[in-house]
Amino acid sequence: MSELYRFIHAEKANYPIVLLCRVLQVARSSYYAWREGEAARRARRSVDDALAHEITVLHLASRRTYGVPRIHAELRRLGRQVNRKRIARVMRERDIRGVTRRKHRSLTRPDKKATPAPDLIGRDFHAKRPGTKLVGDITYLPTAEGWLYLACWLDLATREVVGYAMANHHRAELVVDTLDMAHGRGGLEPGCVIHSDRGSEYTSTRFGARMRELGLRQICGRTGSCFDNAAAESFWALLKEEIGTRIRPDRATARAEVLNFIETFYNRRHLRKHKVFGHLTPAETRQRHQHTLAA
Repeated sequence: MSELYRFIHAEKANYPIVLLCRVLQVARSSYYAWREGEAARRARRSVDDALAHEITVLHLASRRTYGVPRIHAELRRLGRQVNRKRIARVMRERDIRGVTRRKHRSLTRPDKKATPAPDLIGRDFHAKRPGTKLVGDITYLPTAEGWLYLACWLDLATREVVGYAMANHHRAELVVDTLDMAHGRGGLEPGCVIHSDRGSEYTSTRFGARMRELGLRQICGRTGSCFDNAAAESFWALLKEEIGTRIRPDRATARAEVLNFIETFYNRRHLRKHKVFGHLTPAETRQRHQHTLAA
């Protein structure tokens, strides 16, 4: 019906509106009502176009990964009070989509001779303050030169990546280097709980000795249970969806992408959806804890 109204509106300079409505079998009152509302419709389209531009900028800044919830949160952080359903409609009409997470294959290879530490965390992946509870794991990225292995430690109070290391192997020194970075950067308290799976890297003599030197406490989840290390698994899923799983030309390229993701995007720009973190980035969450302690 709108097409008929537009045709009448376009031809009214050539033919009487009465004649056009009669020929097209359109009620004049309906045409006039449509004409009165056209200005409002144009104004709404203009506002939607401006909102779509803002959404596109935020979507590109997130590497085309943010969906409706995080776009909505980013706009609120910028002082824009926009209805979430409206954002969803604008993104749907313009085919702006976030990305979905891909399944992660475990790298854990338990050492049957080792005696792992018990799991005392009980799947409680929260901490009251930074430097008291970390979770860690290892993943890998494909390159034309071979695998690039990445180990990380996340602080459960902030979900900030406080330690990470990359290498062309996943021997014990990889996780030891990651632990040293976390200790120097994360302000770990004496007795800080360090949680991992039961992979041979984490149950090695070298890693255990370094834990004792730093005065940290190790606990381990069960072998083959992703739920026992869900916080680390969630980070890997986010990493893979953000930077993709394509094969890089070399390890140096993959290193640069991981470094940029962790330091530039994840720690400082990634909004946490979890209700505990209130749509704050990991760095902002750490700052909030620091301000609370100072007060």
